[in-house]
Amino acid sequence: MEPVILPNIKNLHTIEVYEAHGGYKALRKALGMKPEEVVEEVKKSNLRGRGGACFPTGLKWSFMPKKTDKPKYLCVNGDESEPGTFKDRQIFEFNPHLMIEGTLIACYAMGIKTAFIYIRGEYERWIRMVEKALMDARRRGYVGENILDSGFSTDIVVHKGAGAYICGEESALMNSIEGERGYPRVKPPFPAQYGLWGCPTTINNVETISNVPLIVSNGWEWYAKIGAPKHPGPILVGVSGHVKKPGVYEMPTGVSLLEIIYKYAGGVPDDKKIKAVIPGGSSTPILRGDQLEGVCMDADSMKAAGSAVGTAGLIVMDEDTDLIAVLARIAKFYHHESCGQCTPCREGTGWLEKILNRFVRGEGRKEDLDLLMDVANNIEGNTICALGDAAAWPVQSMLRRFRDEFERRVLSRPVEDLVA
Repeated sequence: MEPVILPNIKNLHTIEVYEAHGGYKALRKALGMKPEEVVEEVKKSNLRGRGGACFPTGLKWSFMPKKTDKPKYLCVNGDESEPGTFKDRQIFEFNPHLMIEGTLIACYAMGIKTAFIYIRGEYERWIRMVEKALMDARRRGYVGENILDSGFSTDIVVHKGAGAYICGEESALMNSIEGERGYPRVKPPFPAQYGLWGCPTTINNVETISNVPLIVSNGWEWYAKIGAPKHPGPILVGVSGHVKKPGVYEMPTGVSLLEIIYKYAGGVPDDKKIKAVIPGGSSTPILRGDQLEGVCMDADSMKAAGSAVGTAGLIVMDEDTDLIAVLARIAKFYHHESCGQCTPCREGTGWLEKILNRFVRGEGRKEDLDLLMDVANNIEGNTICALGDAAAWPVQSMLRRFRDEFERRVLSRPVEDLVA
């Protein structure tokens, strides 16, 4: 498949080059359609969210009330800050107008007059890039009042993130935009009914929204034929860790993990064996390297393998990797990034980090194995947002699939001897 989200076109980030290659024609086409027809086109394409949950985008759009006295909002979530995830910034840098065009089409389809592009605070360089692209689009008449003489008006605002991982959670993101502390909200009510400032709001990931112009331009039938039938379209996969060519690769959904590692990313340095992979960012359950045969980068295949696509941030670890040290580092991240609102997450993530550090120091005890699983199980499903789950899943999957790693690190002598 030829890349369509990140095509190899020099200076595509500039509006002149973007227009020369068909940019903003999808917006013109959408403005000639009825809003409900645009929603139906996206729904038929079966575009699924690229931010982690894989929720059908067209269905999410259909939740937005058609008639309301309140203003409606769109939030484009570019707060990617999960370890192993770095795909959205490629769009910011190399094809920002595709995201802006997708945002405009989404606003038209849902009757939205204001959209926020929320970009993580550490992405200062990329924030400036998007602001420049947005300014150019506004000068061309694509953003603002009476867009392309269609009678439709909408504005787009770039919002700098608050520097916290939790603000990538959709309701914490909305609180952050409102100027409040980034605490996730209890749901229901859901954002489509009660979002920004109590008004109907839709939240889509940057990559998700960037697929929309492709669907409108080429038709839902074209899009639905790309990749895995139940999870179609192009997908950006960020490959890192022990590979020869780390980076972001565009491919159809449904490509096997082994093909991604060996064909796209060049294989493992020194031809070492793969010990484990984290397929979709640090929150997704780990997979054993000897169980990757037939596992593909799509929602159904990953679910069957006991993991998830997540944000398609594939982390590869070779045979010499200390997996307990990796897990301890992940636990430290989630402990640090917990907002502290929910007791199981606030306290449990600290327990996970503390126990794992015992194993890193060579002081792990046999009873710590069951304690680790018990703490993780008590976090999972017992918090307002999914950060608790994100902290629990790596621990649970590592204990199930690499229990021998922990058992080898259990103290062979009493703790009293260690103290003495």
